Amino acid sequence: MSDKIIVFDTTLRDGEQVPGCQLNTVEKIEVAKALESLGVDVIEAGFPISSPGDFQSVVAISKAVSNPVICGLTRAIEKDIEVAAEALQYAKRKRIHTGIGTSPYHIKYKLNSTPDKILERAVAAVKYAKRFVEDVEFYAEDAGRSDNKYLAKVVEAVIAAGATVVNIPDTTGYCLPHEFGNKILYLMENVSNVHKAVISTHCHNDLGMATANTIEGVLNGARQVEVTLNGIGERAGNTSLEEVVMILKSHKDLPVHTDINTKQIYKTSRLVSSLMNMPVQPNKAIVGRNAFAHSSGIHQDGVLKNRENYEIINPKDVGIKESSIDLTARSGRAALKYRLKNLGYSFAKKEIDKIYDRFLALADKKKEIKDDDLRALIGKVAGKGDKAIKLELLQVVCGKSAVPMATVRLKINDEIISSTASGNGPIDAAFTAVKQIIKRKVHLEEFLIQAITRGSDDLGKVHVQIENRGKLYYGFSASTDIISGAVEAFVDAISKII
Repeated sequence: MSDKIIVFDTTLRDGEQVPGCQLNTVEKIEVAKALESLGVDVIEAGFPISSPGDFQSVVAISKAVSNPVICGLTRAIEKDIEVAAEALQYAKRKRIHTGIGTSPYHIKYKLNSTPDKILERAVAAVKYAKRFVEDVEFYAEDAGRSDNKYLAKVVEAVIAAGATVVNIPDTTGYCLPHEFGNKILYLMENVSNVHKAVISTHCHNDLGMATANTIEGVLNGARQVEVTLNGIGERAGNTSLEEVVMILKSHKDLPVHTDINTKQIYKTSRLVSSLMNMPVQPNKAIVGRNAFAHSSGIHQDGVLKNRENYEIINPKDVGIKESSIDLTARSGRAALKYRLKNLGYSFAKKEIDKIYDRFLALADKKKEIKDDDLRALIGKVAGKGDKAIKLELLQVVCGKSAVPMATVRLKINDEIISSTASGNGPIDAAFTAVKQIIKRKVHLEEFLIQAITRGSDDLGKVHVQIENRGKLYYGFSASTDIISGAVEAFVDAISKII
């Protein structure tokens, strides 16, 4: 059995089924190219018969990428298979993914059929797909709730019919990890021709067990994992690519590996989040904003002494430049001293003790202490009003038939400077105008808007993270005007560079 785990990414198919996360063809190509750079083995590009847009996207992706296998989903229906084959005609390596439900629920209530008829349809679909492509994957929908004996019978039959991959989905996310692992093991031991195909997992996260089930499947013989970036997907989502890949990478005792370039994970995660307008929750494993952030004094002290005390993954391994030490009322002297040193200040122990007392008093009033707060705390800054850069004026022009334009006026120390720029939208135009004024190379790493209040006059909180010369800077703002708030947060971040 191979020790390589094939990574089958379905971000552009199952992931895109999330309401409000649909992409146009240009955006899908951008994601597909990023997935190719990431090193995924298979890209499920869409469900060609579902819409003309999905069909065209599969065609375009087939032309745009070279290395991964391009896969199109179908039902066990001849017309579906024909349309998928047509959509895949330009793919250098192509796969048709066809299948049907095998659980009692699907057979009786969804398909109004019998187990024998379902078996016939499964075999017929695989044989028909083989007329068009050599690489055929069969999915046994709702395999998680299927009877193992019947499932093994179906798997054996579709492999005999020519299936090269057999997908065992936990469609409803119902299985416990040991149950799913035992299901894969049962197939490995009871399907006589199982060695002629790759067994795949496709787990959903309805009960929060998608990643655990996927890993159990791998440990029991599955050699393909079907995943999405950030775990997006129907209902509660799919198995997260980043979680499975980093579990296998971190546990070096496991006799399996992937070919994923893990240093591209964070970048690709952010691209998917941005294009699908689906923010990543801050505490999301691997790619969440807080995944490598430490605010507890005990943890901060441990990480500063040796990163491995509290981090089992080096953030650089997933494309994050460094861990963050966030100062809160829970932080200790070690973290305070560390942040002051980064700002260029050095104090003796007695002075640190005095500053720490003032720090705690302030931290009890504020949720998080920023660099400006520290400077004010040690008497280096008179107050918040003395920031290096202030936004004096912002004017934007945008509309259905107008080119987005923005005029920005900044006060840098005592000098007033203005600039006008165009962009893809009013915020992009305003950011461009700001960058023209400051004449510094900054890269926008993260841009997040969250509603604080509800209603048409929502108060929104804007979080911006930028990179300059290898260092990260954060900016924050709160406003009822999203454009103004975004620019204020951008300027706030840049002022920390200045």
